[in-house]
Amino acid sequence: MKQISILLLLITALFTASCESSFAKFQASEKPSVEEAKPNTPIVVDGNRTSYADVVDKTSPAVVRVNVEAKAKKQAMMQDEGGGGFPFPGMPQMPQQPQRQQKQSGVGSGVIVSADGTILTNNHVIEGADKITIHLDNKNKDSFEAKVVGTDPATDLAVLKVDAKDLPYLNLGDSDKVRVGDVVLAIGNPLGIGQTVTQGIISAKGRQTGIGDGQSFEDFLQTDAPINRGNSGGALVNLNGELIGINSQILSSGMGGGSIGIGFSIPANMAKNVMEQLLKDGKVQRGMLGINIQTLDKEMAESLGLKDTKGALVSNVRKDSAAEKAGVKRDDVVTAINGEQVEDGNSLRNKVAAAKPGSEVKITLIRDGKEQEITAKLDELTNSDAKGSDKAGDEEKSTGKSESNGKLGLDLEPLTPQISKQLKLPAETKGVVVTDVDPEGAAGEKGIGQGDVIVAINGTEVETLEDVKNALDKSAGKPVRLLVSRGGNVAYITVKPKE
Repeated sequence: MKQISILLLLITALFTASCESSFAKFQASEKPSVEEAKPNTPIVVDGNRTSYADVVDKTSPAVVRVNVEAKAKKQAMMQDEGGGGFPFPGMPQMPQQPQRQQKQSGVGSGVIVSADGTILTNNHVIEGADKITIHLDNKNKDSFEAKVVGTDPATDLAVLKVDAKDLPYLNLGDSDKVRVGDVVLAIGNPLGIGQTVTQGIISAKGRQTGIGDGQSFEDFLQTDAPINRGNSGGALVNLNGELIGINSQILSSGMGGGSIGIGFSIPANMAKNVMEQLLKDGKVQRGMLGINIQTLDKEMAESLGLKDTKGALVSNVRKDSAAEKAGVKRDDVVTAINGEQVEDGNSLRNKVAAAKPGSEVKITLIRDGKEQEITAKLDELTNSDAKGSDKAGDEEKSTGKSESNGKLGLDLEPLTPQISKQLKLPAETKGVVVTDVDPEGAAGEKGIGQGDVIVAINGTEVETLEDVKNALDKSAGKPVRLLVSRGGNVAYITVKPKE
């Protein structure tokens, strides 16, 4: 009997052990399998950065693709009397029948700068657009139709707004603290291939390109981070993930227009000033002293007894201007505005323009070898004043403002030796130069463009705006024969002035 009891105990123990083992296996099967996470590639190895992925992850979601649609402007091309090609190089013949308007589309980039959908981009990206669509580079490929808050062609900036919330955005950094040699990343949508990140350094600061022909305000950051067409309006960021520039222009060679390692970005501080004014007032106001200035060279500095070429030389003071009222005189050399050093004429022009009209600025200048400080209450810079500025940094041009002629739909001004040189015209060329064109105006419909020079009207030479007015008045509304020079080539174009 005792043996039977022992046997029962052994069987019970084995059964219990088997049940516990099965239950343990069941519990184990219920637990999800966890794989040990692989470590990320180290960002820094032996003091050297091996990746910018952390910066890209932080910044790239805020960089968007900007798609624009616009109706093509109808433009009748010119044709010579013999029926052959127009004598201006590269100009096609005039179509015999009017063409239907076609839609044009383009692609650029933009940067979200607030969670509620405020976007910075270039003015030239969205200029003339009838519809603007913003595309995010996220999993859902979200897209939004954008409205234009405001534009500022003088800095090539535009502010857009989309109806959205909680969007990824970039903080604007202090571009004044950027140093030549700092590593930067350029993010955008080049050539329509999708979002792309390139890396380089800040190559220079305070650059001018002169593309605006003196009508723009330029203080570019130059970078060798590859930038191509489509990158316009995209982000230039530092390694802290801050937006320090809006990519705007490239210097390229050949017909392809590709990057050769010289790109230009609008500094964040300039973009911030413009954006805040556009958001608040819908326009940008700029201060003006009312002086002509030029950058110093070594010989000029020596003649003035200066130690270096830093500063801007005053060559003329406009009557009743803020500068005259403050006591600025010809041959003064402005070296600082509100304590900030003036490097050259462009630097002075930008600093004055960044101040609000009506505000007071402290001007540090050198007169007769002695430094002194005066205070000026700024006037407001108007569009006509800006057009009169030359790319050397003058705030107004002594040759006078351009004027609009409604009959031709053109803005004209007398041709000066300086403008003639810029347009690469023969030295003997005389006339009035076209500074702006209404594409639907009488002359614009015939293909006359900015930079063309009207030499004569109905056989009478014109050199002033008064000459143009008199010649058009004599036509009594009849078609007039314009002799137009473009790049040294001349041709007659008949235009019917609009009353």
